[in-house]
Amino acid sequence: MNTKTNLEAVTENGLPIQNNIKSLWEKLMKAKVGVLPLPLYIVLAAIILTASVYNTLPADMIGGFAVIMILGILLGDLGQRIPILKEIGGPAILALLVPSILVFLNVINTSSMEAVTTLMKTSNFLYFYISCLVVGSILGMNRKMLIQGFTRMFVPLIVGTVLAVVAGMLVGLLFGYDLQHTFFYIVVPIIGGGIGEGILPLSIAYSSILGGSAESFVSQMIPAAVIGNIFAVVSAGLMMRLGEKKKHLSGNGKLVKSEDGNEVPEEKEKVIDFSLMGAGLLIACTFFIVGTLGQKFIGVPGPVIMILFATLIKCLKVMPHKMEDGAHNLYKFISTSLTWPLMVGLGMLYIPLEDVVKIVTPAYVIVCASVVFVMILSGYFVGKLMKMYPVDAAIVTGCHSGLGGTGDVAILSASKRMALMPFAQVATRIGGVSTVILASLLLKLLS
Repeated sequence: MNTKTNLEAVTENGLPIQNNIKSLWEKLMKAKVGVLPLPLYIVLAAIILTASVYNTLPADMIGGFAVIMILGILLGDLGQRIPILKEIGGPAILALLVPSILVFLNVINTSSMEAVTTLMKTSNFLYFYISCLVVGSILGMNRKMLIQGFTRMFVPLIVGTVLAVVAGMLVGLLFGYDLQHTFFYIVVPIIGGGIGEGILPLSIAYSSILGGSAESFVSQMIPAAVIGNIFAVVSAGLMMRLGEKKKHLSGNGKLVKSEDGNEVPEEKEKVIDFSLMGAGLLIACTFFIVGTLGQKFIGVPGPVIMILFATLIKCLKVMPHKMEDGAHNLYKFISTSLTWPLMVGLGMLYIPLEDVVKIVTPAYVIVCASVVFVMILSGYFVGKLMKMYPVDAAIVTGCHSGLGGTGDVAILSASKRMALMPFAQVATRIGGVSTVILASLLLKLLS
């Protein structure tokens, strides 16, 4: 009798323990990092970390994706949770700056760096990402709004650029900087179209005109571009918040209002056909190749040709609707799944904090900030006069003060407006190329 009572007591006492363990496990599984349950995220992170420590992490796309995905999911999730930061583009800021800081502090080991370098530079993941976004967003866009967007965006872009240059030089003069130095080494790098397309050609031009090594000019110009990009990201986040509070100012990824002032009605979501996404991938890659071919024969930057070609195809209605749907669905997948991981890779390889730390002073930062803020404010007010959505016009104009394609991704992701990528690319590429040419000619005249 006593034995039976004891067994019943043990069983009854054991049930609450089992229930508690089950309840705790359910709570852990409900806690998520991005889309991953917390326990699964920890296991995956532990495996990737162990492989990198023991130098068994593949130094290819597989290893590169593993590193940027595990960091990107975490940093993007944190950026959406931290108060205040989440209101100004926190995911983009953390995904760019934290990896850059980790590299600066030598926290990320060689194995991980090699894998990410292979993915980002050898495999050219950034251009793959941009081509999928540009082609998918153009082919999925309302044709009339697309044409009006491209024809109107140049006015706020030109006005914003001129006013930003003037503001930067005046603020620089206020803080004791020489006008020529401010223009060529602070303002021009910010609006030059990024590092690869802007600063590197500029450094070669400066070197041939002034003498000295191109590398020395690169180190003088990169800090301005990086700081300008950070301010552009923060400003884009603030613009997004303004658009959420005053909805009539925002197109949520649309640049131009319809003629009667009303929004173009959203198309109904279509069932995703994964075979069509495969066709969309082929179309995006082929359009990028069209750009590289065109660059060889006519000298215009490849991404610009890709944008013009995609726009022409859309305007002429020669692409079957199902193929447009496939490219647009691919764009949605890429933009929702790979944006934060991509930015981790950009932060690790393209945001050199060591160069920034050497030059930066409070006055230097204020000059950089003035260029970006005036650019964005000009885009806002001129866009409003042009019957564009002022928030979206400001964000696109602000992309001219970013780090090229890198900056476009960061700025548009911070403002949750990846659909504006075609316009941002035009602002960056055409604005950047024009800046590089004009600055080089002007320096030669002044030398």
